[in-house]
Amino acid sequence: MAPRPRRSWPDPFDRSQIRHAAGLLLVFPVESDAYIVLTVRADGLGRHGGQVSLPGGVAEPGESFEQAALREAHEEVALQPGAVRVIGPLTPIDIPVSGFRLHPIVGFADRRPALVPADGEVAQILEVPLDDLLNSTNRTSILRVRDGQEIAVPCFRVAGAEIWGATAMVLAEFLALVGWEPETA
Repeated sequence: MAPRPRRSWPDPFDRSQIRHAAGLLLVFPVESDAYIVLTVRADGLGRHGGQVSLPGGVAEPGESFEQAALREAHEEVALQPGAVRVIGPLTPIDIPVSGFRLHPIVGFADRRPALVPADGEVAQILEVPLDDLLNSTNRTSILRVRDGQEIAVPCFRVAGAEIWGATAMVLAEFLALVGWEPETA
């Protein structure tokens, strides 16, 4: 689910300047179905405004990625950290366009959480059925132009949104762990 060609760190780039962020991939049940919480970022939030993302943000000094993911989810969607059982991390993903390295953390809630979007930060909360992400008819590729170059961007089209970039890559890794076998081109 990575855009092609994949963006790399600009040359020269001081990798000590990478900002570490954490995002929570929260899975919860609705009746007998598994759902995932995603957010639509507020339009005024810089480069990633209006995009679909995991609840998350910058890790504070001395904070683990797990702690950062839970804190940010609480700040962005009012998720109570005590309601989450952390399962573990996924593979970190570099986001060169904004200088971040995203550390995704998978968590599970025993029941559907009561969520409230943070004013000015979250435009909308999406509750996406896992089955919708697994359904091949909900995956496509869109073309975008970046720096004058055409980029093929794989995406999920679910819950009235296009999920692409780092968020789609995190979801693809998670889906692979639960048995998804993506089509090969």
